[in-house]
Amino acid sequence: QVQLVESGGGLVQAGGSLRLSCAASGSIFSINAMGWYRQAPGKQRELVAGITSGGSTIYADTMKGRFTISRDNAKNTVYLQMSSLKPEDTAVYYCAAAVHTTVVAPDYWGQGTQVTVSS
Repeated sequence: QVQLVESGGGLVQAGGSLRLSCAASGSIFSINAMGWYRQAPGKQRELVAGITSGGSTIYADTMKGRFTISRDNAKNTVYLQMSSLKPEDTAVYYCAAAVHTTVVAPDYWGQGTQVTVSS
């Protein structure tokens, strides 16, 4: 079992920045990849960014250049640095961890953290 705890969400003005953190615990040795998803009201959950245990990263096209995913293996923590935020980035952001495959098919989810971008 893997437990994921997100933090760092909040209210920010358009153009501002936020950094989300996701601390993993439990069977962390089994994790192949971690990532961030988001879900806006009335919309499906979508992949934001992912990072493998080796450090390879992927991003959704709309986040490239604005969001950066990184990890601190010593702290078992993954970060999402978000810059140039837009009102359409408002969503609940979820941390995800994949054990069996890649971050596109997560096995574990965090509880989510709200990000609200005001115009």
